[in-house]
Amino acid sequence: MDGDDTTDPAPPGGRAPASPRRAAAPRTAAPRSRRDRPAKPALSRSGIVAAAIRVMAAEGLDKVTMRRLAKELDTGPASLYVYVAGTTELHAAILDELLGEVEVPASAEVAPEVDAAGWERRLIGLLHSYTLLLFRYPGLARSALVARPSGPHYLDLIERMLALLAEGGVAADRAAWGVDLLLQHATATAAEQTDRDASPVADEEWQAIRHAVHGADPARHPHIRAASSRLLSGTPDARFTWSFRALLHGIRHTPLPPDGPSRD
Repeated sequence: MDGDDTTDPAPPGGRAPASPRRAAAPRTAAPRSRRDRPAKPALSRSGIVAAAIRVMAAEGLDKVTMRRLAKELDTGPASLYVYVAGTTELHAAILDELLGEVEVPASAEVAPEVDAAGWERRLIGLLHSYTLLLFRYPGLARSALVARPSGPHYLDLIERMLALLAEGGVAADRAAWGVDLLLQHATATAAEQTDRDASPVADEEWQAIRHAVHGADPARHPHIRAASSRLLSGTPDARFTWSFRALLHGIRHTPLPPDGPSRD
């Protein structure tokens, strides 16, 4: 038969050449071996904590579990326990890392002889920064009530608080106990407020409290009725500042018991 698309006959004892239409496409690249893929970053405690903060920011602290974190890091949960003992220690490590964001107000540059009471305002400002940090991460405040961080940022925070208390003339032993009291109050304040903000019935609960206080029976609760206009008064900032000033006054003037326990 005539035709341009015919193929040459096969040579004696050989195979016919392949049709041009059936010829395999030439390889442009060798298949990639699994060994050529980028290796996963090596695990480290700092990397684990950084990943935990990412998960917390996106999903909330209650989702920061060893299993969820292992998935985030593309590894097995058992691998994480080499660096972190468990969820409790992990949450404490998260808190310590974030404490690096706590700031002393800019007025810290004011010399004590120029502004004698500046130490108090700076200390309250530091505690306000700490409280706002907890506000930014719902759930962290509740965890901070029981978490016991011991990392460098926690130590920096305690160091700054002790320095400000010393600047204010607070005795060293009272300051040592006072920092714990101040942080407990700030943490509890943040935990209460974040829980209240998350409550779907917060407004109804507040109105119920107002109604109960203002409608108290003067015969049964005369002191509540007399103070009803003041019990719920004041802005949150004003009450926050007053509470810490009251605590600082008590810390300055309340001596420790002579046989106070020691954990050294």
